[in-house]
Order: sequence, then structure tokens, then C-alpha cells
Amino acid sequence: MSSSRTCSNCDKSSFVRDDVSGELFCSTCGAIQQFDQFEAQIGGINGPQGTFIHIGTAGSGSVYTYEQRKLFSAQNSIDELTSRLGLASKSVDIRNMISSLTEGEFGQGEWFHVLIGACSYVVMRKDDRPLPMAEIASAVGCDVYELGRMILRVVDFLGLKRPDFPEFDIVHSLERTLKNSPCFAAVERSMVETMRKQGIFLIQCAVKWFLSTGRRPIPLVVAVLVFVAELNQVEVRMDDLAKEVHAMVSTCRTRYKELLETLVKVAQVLPWGKDITTKNIVYNAPFVIQYMEKKSMSKPTEKRGNVDLPVVDLADVVAECLRRDDEYEYGNDGVSSRNDSRYFSFESNADRPGVKDVDRLQISHECLSMLYEKFLNENRRAKSSRRSGNAQKRKRLVLDLQDCMEWWNGKSELSKKLLLKHLLEKDVGMDTMPPSFVAGQLKCKMRREKIDAAKVRIQKIMHPLDADLGDTANPGLSDGTHPGRRKKKRRGMVVDDIDWEDLIIETLILHQVKEQEIEKGHYNTLLDLHVFKSGIV
Repeated sequence: MSSSRTCSNCDKSSFVRDDVSGELFCSTCGAIQQFDQFEAQIGGINGPQGTFIHIGTAGSGSVYTYEQRKLFSAQNSIDELTSRLGLASKSVDIRNMISSLTEGEFGQGEWFHVLIGACSYVVMRKDDRPLPMAEIASAVGCDVYELGRMILRVVDFLGLKRPDFPEFDIVHSLERTLKNSPCFAAVERSMVETMRKQGIFLIQCAVKWFLSTGRRPIPLVVAVLVFVAELNQVEVRMDDLAKEVHAMVSTCRTRYKELLETLVKVAQVLPWGKDITTKNIVYNAPFVIQYMEKKSMSKPTEKRGNVDLPVVDLADVVAECLRRDDEYEYGNDGVSSRNDSRYFSFESNADRPGVKDVDRLQISHECLSMLYEKFLNENRRAKSSRRSGNAQKRKRLVLDLQDCMEWWNGKSELSKKLLLKHLLEKDVGMDTMPPSFVAGQLKCKMRREKIDAAKVRIQKIMHPLDADLGDTANPGLSDGTHPGRRKKKRRGMVVDDIDWEDLIIETLILHQVKEQEIEKGHYNTLLDLHVFKSGIV
């Protein structure tokens, strides 16, 4: 079979058609000829038509509706956000919650992404494995406050209350941060486990000390992890760890400072507690934590127990004193001590360099009684003044603590997650008030002093003849002894530096505002109520 066409391979014009496949191939080289059965689709108006694909269709005869496309887009958004947060296993629960909230309508737009983030937070909170709001807000791309408002709306709509909606689990946040943070990726697993127990212990102590009351919990988690890392000689930067958990670095530094200050207060019970400050608390933290651990393990009915003062046994004291060859020796006049001879006053005719066996030494009951009485007197003086009169005893105590390399036991219940009710019953060596409450009380006290000083100034202006009486009636106010108040010299006179707060307080007093309301410090509200809206300025 021949044709006018030539072969695309050898330029020959001899072709043969295969009976089975129907393809045309060259009889000379055997190459199959392409486009042999091509027919151009040109037929004008009456010719064959093709298939046109439009948006929202899957070919001829299958068109998606707006609701179907909305549901498809919503499901994609849910899957994408849950995958970004690592919650792929909770995708179905989040979808069901959104379906119940929107009555199966779902939605589109930025508000729907915020709703997905809020439902993710609620689902994990119900599962007692909460996620930080800052982390969800960063994944959604919205503000934390906007996410918080949406969470409140979801909680109110579902009517969630305890125990369906438990409190934020700060212990889980610490464990999750320690497990997922790249800062601890290179640390050995055994060290990470030790740091986890120490972190749980310290963060539960911080909760008992009200360091987390009314605050965001994540900065406290960062502060505890940085302290534990520094305690175990693991290099971790607070800036890096704070950025990973989407926390403010300045807030983390404030919580870290509060944690150090509280540990310093706990350390005051130690014999060298007066020398411990925030600069060296890390070096003394093993002793402080060991003390706190023993206190938490003691029973509530125990009085001090074996934590603060050791139990003194007469037999052990005498045996220890008589076996110390390097400190005590015998002479012709009797037993004498190289370091301290106040414990011994009996005589012996034996001339021996040392005593190897206590049973061979003949000591009368009177001598033992005198020995024990002097020892109790020394111990009493050490207890009353918190300073040991026996330097050798204090030295041996320090050496014993330094020889204890494994200071962390992890046997306390505080090393495990406890309920808040059981946590508050534990004794960790000190009970404190919330820092915000203490700061508020100090501010109220300062405002009280400012109010008294303002009343004295008003009295001087309104009744100049009673100025001297006012000075004697309020000592410490007219002479400028108020904390933080500065003095200025004007033409040979020393006057108090009055700031804007003093002027506002004077104005409120002149408008007969109650002093109890002024102490609260809501100056703008009081000015709006009693000054600007009263018609008298």
C-alpha cells in the first residue's frame, strides 16, 4: 500500500496497515505513523460540539450548588487549621461543634476561621489538654482578644460549666512545651524527664504561692522551664522559648523575677539563708528545693519534724565525739579537744593518743550527764540565735549537704499533677499572698498617706491661723517624709514636690468625694462623676 505521504523516519512512501490494530506503519523501517486517523472537527453550525467546563461544574450535566461549595470550602478550612495546630485527630469533634453552632450552615470568611480556632480551644479544654490562646490566634491570624470574645460566645451558647469545662491545666502546658520545644530537642531523655518532674514541682508551688492568680499562665511556664534548665546546666534562652510559645518576653522576665524572689523568701529558714539573694539563689536552689520537698512530704500534724532541726540522740553524740581522732585526743590531764574542749571536762589517767573503741573507755554517769547538758545548752543557743556556736558542727553540716550529689528525689506528690484542692493543703515551707493583692494594698496605703497630706495642705490654705496645729497633728506629712516624695529648694525654702496625683486628690476632696473611693484609685471615673458632671470645676 502506498501513499503520497512519506515516512517520518526514513522518508519512504511505502506503508502497510495492520489488520489487528488498524495502525499504519512503514514497510521499510517499520515506524508507526502518528496522526493517521486524525479527523478535524470542522462542521460549521451543524458539526459536532465539545464539552465546556465552567466554575462549579465537573463536566456536562454536574453543577454544584452554592451550599455544596460552601460546605466543601468550610471542610477544607477546618482540615487545614487543625493540621496546622496538630489536632488532626480532633477534626471530627471540631466539625460537629461548628455544625451545632451554625445549625449545619457553616460559613466562609475571616470570622469563620476565628470560629474554628475558638472551637479548637474549647474541644481541647474539654479534653483537659488546653492549648494556649496565643498559639491558636497565631495560627488563625487574628488578635488574641478577638479569639477570646469568640470563645466566650461559644461557651455561652453551649452552656458549658464545670466539670464539662475544667480550668486551664498549667501542668499540661509545661509538659507540652518541654516536649515540643526545639530548645530541649538536644537534651537527653533522662534529663528531660528529671526536668519535667522538677518543673511540675516548682510550677505547682508557684500556683500555691498565687504567682499565677489572675495572670496569663504561659509566661509562668516559660519562667519555670528557664529556671529548671539553668538549675540542670542546660542552656536555654528565655527570648527563644518565649517566642516559641507566643508569650511576651517582658512578662516572662517579670514572672522569673517573682519566682526567684519567692524562693529567696523560702530559703531564709536555712542556716545561711540571710546570705541568699536573687543573684545566688540558683546555686542554693538544690538545698531549697530539697527542703520544700521534705516539707511537702511531712504530715500536717507533724511539728517541724525532721526538716528544720535534726533529732539529737545522746548515744550517737557521745560515740561521734569519742571516735573523732582528728579532733579529740587524750593527754595526761584528761581528754582535750583540738578545736573545742567545752564538751569534755573529765579526767583520765590513761595516756593514749586516741580511742578506737568507745566501750573500752570507762566514763561515769556524772560525766555523761554533764556532756549531754552542755550539748543541749549549745544547741539551745544555736536554735535561739540561728547561729551555731559550734563552728565545727556547722562545717560538718555544710559538708554533708555538699556530699549529697543526688539532691533531687522526686518522691513528693507535688512532682505529679494534683488537684487544686489537694495542692493548697500541701506545705512547701511558706504561705504567701498574691503579689497583685500585696501591690494593691501598698498602693492603697500610699494613697491614704497622699489623702492625709492633701487634707493638711487644704487646711493650711483655708485656715492659715491653724497651720502650726496642722503640722503637729500630722507629723511626717508636712515635713516630706512620704516615701518617694522629693523636696525642692525655692529661695531658701524647702517645699514638697507635689505631682499630678496630689492635685487630683485635692480636687476630689474639695468636691466632697468619699476617702474610701479615692483610695481605690479610679481617678478618671471619680472626676467624671463628681467634677466634670457636677457643674462646678
